[in-house]
Amino acid sequence: MTRFLVTALATTALAGCATRMQPAPVAADPVMAMPVVPETPAAPKPQYGSFGFDNAGMDSNVVPGNDFYGFANGSWAKNTPIPADKSNYGSFAILDDVSRERTRSLIEESAKDPNSRIGAVYKSFMDQAAVEAKGLTAINPWLDQVRGLSDRAGLASLYAKSAELQIGTPFGGFVGQDDKQPDQYILSFYQSGLGMPDRDYYLSKDAKLVETKAKYLQHLTTMLTLAGEPNAAARAKAVLAFEDKIAAASWTKVDSRDATKTYNKYTLAQFRKLAPGFDFAALIRDSGAQGVGDVLVAQPTAITKIAALVGKAPLGVLKDQLLLRSLDTYSAYLPNAFDAENFAFYGTTLSGTPQQEERWKRAVSFTTSVLQDDVSKLYVARFFPPETKAAADTLVHNVINAMDSRIDKLDWMSGDTKVRAHAKLAAFTPKIGYPSQWRDMSGLQVNADDLLGNAMRSNRFDYAYNVEKLGKPIYKWEWGMTPMTINAYANFGMVEIVFPAAILQPPFFDPNADAAVNYGGIGAVIGHELSHHFDDQGAKYDSGGKLVTWWTPADTKAFQARLDKLERQYNAYEPLPGVHVNGKLTMGENVADLAGLTIAHDAYIASLGGKPAPVIDGMTGDQRFYLGWAQVWRRNYREANLRQRLLTDPHSPSAQRTDIVRNMDPWYPAFGVEAGQSLFLTPEQRVRIW
Repeated sequence: MTRFLVTALATTALAGCATRMQPAPVAADPVMAMPVVPETPAAPKPQYGSFGFDNAGMDSNVVPGNDFYGFANGSWAKNTPIPADKSNYGSFAILDDVSRERTRSLIEESAKDPNSRIGAVYKSFMDQAAVEAKGLTAINPWLDQVRGLSDRAGLASLYAKSAELQIGTPFGGFVGQDDKQPDQYILSFYQSGLGMPDRDYYLSKDAKLVETKAKYLQHLTTMLTLAGEPNAAARAKAVLAFEDKIAAASWTKVDSRDATKTYNKYTLAQFRKLAPGFDFAALIRDSGAQGVGDVLVAQPTAITKIAALVGKAPLGVLKDQLLLRSLDTYSAYLPNAFDAENFAFYGTTLSGTPQQEERWKRAVSFTTSVLQDDVSKLYVARFFPPETKAAADTLVHNVINAMDSRIDKLDWMSGDTKVRAHAKLAAFTPKIGYPSQWRDMSGLQVNADDLLGNAMRSNRFDYAYNVEKLGKPIYKWEWGMTPMTINAYANFGMVEIVFPAAILQPPFFDPNADAAVNYGGIGAVIGHELSHHFDDQGAKYDSGGKLVTWWTPADTKAFQARLDKLERQYNAYEPLPGVHVNGKLTMGENVADLAGLTIAHDAYIASLGGKPAPVIDGMTGDQRFYLGWAQVWRRNYREANLRQRLLTDPHSPSAQRTDIVRNMDPWYPAFGVEAGQSLFLTPEQRVRIW
C-alpha cells in the first residue's frame, strides 16, 4: 500500500554545499613584486530570491492569519496562468516540465544511434503519419477477438487477456505483498468497471456531475461510431446503464482506503462461493498466475454484486464495454480521431484542460513508461550526482532523528507503544534518488515502426513481470516511481520511504538556500512520508510491515479523538461553492502534513545547535520556515480538475494543505496571528498529534 509524497538536511550538509571556495595560493607579480590575492568567488545563490524563497510571489496585502496561502503565494497565483496543456500548474508541474526536457535530451541523443531501443520507441510515437496510415489495422485483431466472443463461457478467458493488455474490466487484480504476511506475495482482486473516476460521477444529482455524465455518454457513442460500430447511441446507453449498476454496487473511496476493511483473505473455494456469478477460477487459470492458494479481496460485497451483474448482463453489453475500454486505453496509439476524442472527454471535460500536450512530451512519457529502467539509468548518470544523493541521505536521517525524539514527547501514547514506535522507526529503509538495482528490460521487443505493438507488448511484459512474483521472495529493491518523477511515497509493507531524484530540486530543496526554507520545504515533505507510517492507516502496520494491532486500546482511542478533530477542521473547508473537502478521504494526507511539518520544525530547531536563528532580509527563522512550506504548494487549478480532486484525491487542495500551519504554536507569534482572524485557533482547538 502506498501513500503520496517527502526530507530535511543537516546544517552542516547545507553549509557544506554552500561554503565559499578556499583562496588560491598567493602568487608574486614579477613587476611589482607584490603579492596578488585573487578574489574569493561569491557563494552560489539560491534559485529563488535571496535565501530560497520567491518574495515576489507573496501578497503583502493579505493578512497571514486570514489566508496564509494567499499571503505567501497570492501574487504568484494572480500572475501565473495555467498552460493550455495542463489541468493545474504549480511547483510539481514546473519541475515535471524540467524533468521531461532533460529526459527528452537523453532520449533524442539515444535516437541518433539506429540500434538504440530507446530511440526506436521514441521514433514509433513521433511518427504520427505512420499511425494514421495504419488506421485500425494494428488493433483490429484484438477488437475482433472481443467482437467474436460468442458465449459467456469464454468471458473469463477474454478478461484474462484484457488484464494482460491492461484494459479495464469489472474486476481488477494484481500481485502484491500480503499485508499480514509481508514476506510473501499474493494475488489480490478489487472492484473496477467504471469509465469515470468515481461512483459519484454516476450517482450524484449535482448539476455539474449530471452534465459530465451526459458528456460521457456522448463520448461512448462517438468512440463506437469511430470504430464503425452500428447503433452506437443505443449501445453506448446500454453500457452506461450497466456501469450505473456497478457504481451503485461499489464501495466509496473512504471505505476503500481502510486497510482493515480491505484485507479479506479467501481460499479459492471460498472465493468461488463469494462471487458465483463469474468464473474466477477460469480467470485465474488463464491469467498465468501459478500456484495460487489464497487470494485477497479488497471489497468483497462489491465483488459479489458486480459478479452477479456480469452474470446477468447481456453478452453484447459486456463486449461493448470491453470494446470501449480497449479503444480508450490505446487511443494515444491510434489515428488522431480516437486520440482527440479520448482527450476531449478525459482531458477537457473531466479535468478542464483545453489543449493536449505537444507530441514530443507524450513521446517522452511513453518511452519512459515502456523502457522505464533503461531511461532512468541515463537520467541518474547525467542529472543526479553522488554528492546530491549523499546530502539527501543526511537530510532524511536528520528528520528520522527528529521523529524519534518527538515520540518521547507524546502525552497521549503509552510507554509500551512508544517502545514499539521507536522499533518501527529504527526498521525504516529510506530510498533516495534511484533503485539499488535495475530491472532487465532486454526481453521486451520494440520496433521503430510499430507504436501500438510497442504499447501492447510493453503492457504484456509488465503484466508477466507482476504475475511472476508469486512464490518468489519480496523484491525489496523495487521502486514504484522512476527517478524522474516529481513525487515521493511511503510503502507500509516494506517499511520504507522513497524519494526520487527529481524532487530534490528547488523549491523543495536547494543546497544554496537558507536552512529554514529547506526544512520547511523538502524537510516537511520527508517528514510527511515518514509520518505516513504512523497515520490513520500506516499506524496499523508494525515494524515488520505486518497489518496487526500493536497499539493499546487507550492509545487508539486517544489517537482517534485527534483524528476526529482534524476531520472536522477539514470538512469545514469549501474550495468550490457547495463542495467541501472530504475530511475522511483526505485524513491520511492531512495527518502526514501536520506531522511532517511538526517534525521538520523540530529538526530545524535542532540544526541551530542552541543558537538563535539568524534574521535574513528582516525575516526570522520561523517565518522563513513556514514560507518554505507554503512555497512548495503553489498551484492553480482549473475548476473541473479541482472538482475531480475533491471527489477522488486523498490529498486536500494546496491552499488547505498550506493552512495546516494553523495547528502549530510557533506559527502564531511568527506572523502575529490574533483572535478574530480566519485561521486563528485557540490552543485548545489546535490539533496536536505528533
